Amino acid sequence: MEIVPETYLIAGSTASEIAAEVESAVSGGRLPPGASLPPVREAATQARVSPNTAAAAYRLLRERGIVETAGRRGTRVRARPASTSREEIRVEVPPGVRDLAKGNPDPALLPPLHEALAAAARAHAERPAMYGTDDDEELLDLAGARLRADGIAPGPLAITSGTLDAVERVLAAYLRPGDAIAVEDPGWTALLDLVAALRLRPVPVRIDDDGPLPDELGRALRTGVRAVVITSRAQNPTGAAITAERARALRAELAARPEVLFIEDDHGAGFVDVPAHPLAGVTESWIHTRSTAKDLGPDLRLALITGDPVTLGRLRGRQRLASGWVSHLLQRAVAHLWRTEAVDRAEVGAAYRMRRDGLVAALAERGVPAHGRSGLNVWVPVADEASAITGLLARGWAAAPGARNRVSTPPALRLTVSSLSPGEIPALAGDLAAALRPAPSGRYG
Repeated sequence: MEIVPETYLIAGSTASEIAAEVESAVSGGRLPPGASLPPVREAATQARVSPNTAAAAYRLLRERGIVETAGRRGTRVRARPASTSREEIRVEVPPGVRDLAKGNPDPALLPPLHEALAAAARAHAERPAMYGTDDDEELLDLAGARLRADGIAPGPLAITSGTLDAVERVLAAYLRPGDAIAVEDPGWTALLDLVAALRLRPVPVRIDDDGPLPDELGRALRTGVRAVVITSRAQNPTGAAITAERARALRAELAARPEVLFIEDDHGAGFVDVPAHPLAGVTESWIHTRSTAKDLGPDLRLALITGDPVTLGRLRGRQRLASGWVSHLLQRAVAHLWRTEAVDRAEVGAAYRMRRDGLVAALAERGVPAHGRSGLNVWVPVADEASAITGLLARGWAAAPGARNRVSTPPALRLTVSSLSPGEIPALAGDLAAALRPAPSGRYG
């Protein structure tokens, strides 16, 4: 059924103004999902502008993910406009259902914080952090040593309030609305939401268990993307981890476009048991970011950033204009945890691997392909997400819909297995197999 807004008229004197007004109408509910916009010539007449101006406005709206062109059905508001957070695509978990939909680490594998926080408090009493205080030197030294151990020679370093904080500031410093950015597909929900919020145009890059496909990255680069974001290991949601061979191929593609901004997310550095094969440093503008949220706990979240001097300077400049700095209490607590080696990365990584591998193997025995080389999640391709989720809920399990993570790849479910016990795996695999229709195999799309 076609939805036609009765009272909305196209307005604005420039393409940017028209696009902004339509986007405001979508966000405010005056143009609901599925609503049809008038043809370009009619829109030009309503706004009293040239057809070229109206066409440019519609092009901006398509690039921002607000509208789509549906052939003879014309231009209409997308069913889920880019201004709608992907976090709103969720499953309501009834009481008594085992929740595997949230991407949290296992609380039992997080380190106790009382000693680290007490040490931070003592340091604060001796040297209170005031305006103008630099980042914690011990933390920076420890971060530099960890980066060098993984083959990343750090230049300047910065500390931000998590990975997304750094990524947002760098993208805002380099890109403008309508610019194209290459993103993994499927990819990190928060990043895809950020791309939409910044009104950037996502160019999906398909991945397999070894990371982004080189030919896909090359295709995206040839379309003129201005930035690329890649997760090196523990990729969310698929668990992909870049191998040495894949890293060489991806570096070659990036080297052909040295002017592109490259962002490497290694949030799994503190808890995965697969080696790092970094890509950072191939292009002229780049950052490499490492978060503490998964190995130390989401409430002790900060990120250590390195990159080229110009990009780090822009990052710090934007940080000074906003939050200014990350709490030195948090910085000193993280430094204490790192110095005392409070997290055994090999032990934690092995625990998560046992759960992932156990579920993937149990599903394979039942004819269900799944993916999960590293990290906290297992990605299961399905024929239909809604029916699979409903079937699982009826059997006492909640999984996250893959629609939150997908741009153009086929349907799937994400199951966070971080707290899954070995005894639960056979029952989950059996129930999942029973809930699924025949599922596709192979790559993630």
